[in-house]
Order: sequence, then C-alpha cells, then structure tokens
Amino acid sequence: MTPAAHIRELWRRAGWEAAAVGRSVRRALTGPGPERDLGVQAVKAAGAAILAWAVAGWWWNAPLALMAPWTAVALVQSTVYRSVRTGVQQVVLIAAGTVLAAAAAGLTGNTMAAMAIVLPVTALLGNYSRFEDQGVYASTTALFVLVYGSFSGFDILHRLLETLLGAVIGIGVNALVLPPVHLRHAHESLCRLPRDGAELLRTMAGEMERGYDRQTAQQWHARARRLPQLIGDLRNARLWTRESLRLNPAGRRIRRPGPALPSTQWDAAWESMADHLTALTRTLAEAAGDSPRLRPPPDSVLGDVPPLLHALADVCDADRAELGAPPGTTAAAGTRPGAGPGTGRAGDGGRGAGGPDGDRRDEALERAWAAHRRLKARLAGQDDETATSVGGLVAQLQQLLHDLEDARVTPAHAGT
Repeated sequence: MTPAAHIRELWRRAGWEAAAVGRSVRRALTGPGPERDLGVQAVKAAGAAILAWAVAGWWWNAPLALMAPWTAVALVQSTVYRSVRTGVQQVVLIAAGTVLAAAAAGLTGNTMAAMAIVLPVTALLGNYSRFEDQGVYASTTALFVLVYGSFSGFDILHRLLETLLGAVIGIGVNALVLPPVHLRHAHESLCRLPRDGAELLRTMAGEMERGYDRQTAQQWHARARRLPQLIGDLRNARLWTRESLRLNPAGRRIRRPGPALPSTQWDAAWESMADHLTALTRTLAEAAGDSPRLRPPPDSVLGDVPPLLHALADVCDADRAELGAPPGTTAAAGTRPGAGPGTGRAGDGGRGAGGPDGDRRDEALERAWAAHRRLKARLAGQDDETATSVGGLVAQLQQLLHDLEDARVTPAHAGT
C-alpha cells in the first residue's frame, strides 16, 4: 500500500470511528439503552471521586488525599456486587502495599533499595488469582508510599483510612444513585436473536425467489455463523443480570428492568437453530456455482423453499413480539406480496391480523410444516445425486422447525 493510500485508509477509519461515536452519543441522549447506562456510570464515577476528594482533601486535609478519590472512582463498577467485591480486594491490596513499603523503607533507609525489595513481592501478590485484575494496586500503592516518603505509623494509618473512605463513597454512590441493573441489556440481547434470524430468513427467501448464486449463499452462511455470537452475548447478559441484583438495595424498585426473560432452555433451542441454519446455508452454497460440490436441486424444489423460509421468519417475528420488543425495531414482518392473514406486521404492537402473538406463531408454524411436507414429497423420483442435496435441505429445514417449536415463549418459561 502506498503512503497516500495508507493515509486515506487511516482517514477513512477515523471517519468511521467518529461516526460510530456520534451514533452512540445520539442514542445516549435520545433514549434508554446501554449507551445511556454507560454515561450514567461515568457521571457517577466522577461524582464519587469529587465527593471523596472534598472529604479527604478539602475538609479532612489528609496528607495523601489522592487515595480516596482514586479508590472511589475505581469502585463505581457495573454492578453493586462487583463494587463491594472490588472494594474488599483494593483495601487488602492497598493495605498490603502500604505496610510492605513502609517495612522495606524502615529496613533499608533507602528508597531505591526499598523498591528493589518490595516491588517483586507486591507484583507476585497482585498476580494472585483471587485479586483478579485489581492486583496492580499493591505495587502502585507501594510506589506512592516510597516516592512520597510517608513511612510513619501515622502516615500508614492515614493511607488506610483514606482508602476506606474512598471505598465507602464509591460503593455508596453506586448502590444508592441509580444502581445498575442489567436486565434490560439481557432483554435487548434476547430480542436480537429472533430479529436477526427473521431478517436472514427473509433475505434468503427473497433472493432465492429471484435466483441466487454461490457468492450470495456464502453471504447467507456468513450471517448465519454470527448468530452463535448473539447467543454468547445473551448468556453474558444473563450473568450480568443475576449479578446486578445481588447486594442491590434498590435495583428492582428504582430501575425499570423490563419484561422477564424466558428460561435458558430458550437459549439452547436457539443455539441448535443457529447450528442448523448454518448447515442449511452451507448446503445451499455447496449446491450452487459453476463447480458445485453437490448437484443443484431442481427449480421445482427450490421454488418450495422460499414459502417455508417466509413462514419460519413469521414465527421468529411472533416470538420477538411475544418477548416485548418495541414495534418498528426490525424490518417489516409479513409484508411480502401474498402474505396471508395472521402473519406479522411491523408496528402492530405484538398483535397480528389473526389475534395474539401465540396464534400468529401457531398459524405460521402450520404454514411452515405444510411447506415442508410439499418439499419432502419432492424427494420421490429424484436420482441419487439430486436426492443428496434435496435430502440435506429437507433434513436441515425439519430440524429448524423442531428448534422453533422448542423455542416457544410461554409464561411457564419466564424468569431470569
């Protein structure tokens, strides 16, 4: 790459990054979501640090008042439980670093020699797995003590009191001022699965109706392979949700977390669906192109697949509405020409023309199974090579249907 092209590429990436930051800022200002929650946490951390400095530096006039805001800003964590756990870790590490540094300085009488003794010890202590990513505080505290030359018992006591003050303020601010609750994040991750699944299925159906090539099928395959990442995000969000409600004095009362989540069996059904959708797109890709690995299915067979995919997408849209996703958050559902009553429609508030979301789902599943039976009947009379590719389609689509039946959202599955 020439220098000019390299500069253009860097400029393009900088523009993309600036645009992404701008979108995040707009989302934070215009509505609730992860961006606004991050902004709230940032303001809380700054407020906790200022309050800790006001108490330790301005009112108390502590000799090393930095310790209080330093600890406070670090303890405004993503959950109250994490704030408490991190606070205990930091107090232990800062106390250990302070005592070890003072002992080494008193033993050697020389700052450089004391560093040579204490830093290897605090670095090893910081690598203890129980301290996780807080281990660096032992070494940095020892450096503060040695550089500032505060070795007396009075100074050591002040370090500990300043640290405890910062910990109390940081934990208190995080627990009492809009305590973080992550159920909304889990709900957003949950709704992304049926949304992205429906979008992919509709894209496949539309492009198959117009005629597709190997490159198009490979793009479907790439999109299908991203679905497991969404499942991983959902599992992480569930973990954060459970943790955010631990030791949270006002999480359920102050914040509005949103609807309850289905059980983890729903996640398992979607994990299986993602696997079969990936296998389906791989089969379609390998049966297309100039040199296909599988004999391409005849047009009569491929003509039966789009109605089945549209019906599967309608099931996903009904699930998304059942989960309480706000209307209009995805592409219009059920707007293809000739869509019958009961199919999903964007902005219908979780109701289709045929009644509640459960009725819409049942009707869509019936259409899907009917389309699958027509496709399965095409197996008769096919030669061996063609039957291999057609059978692969039939098998994967049947598995998708079973997975979607298992992924039904019902009140019995509600919970976190």
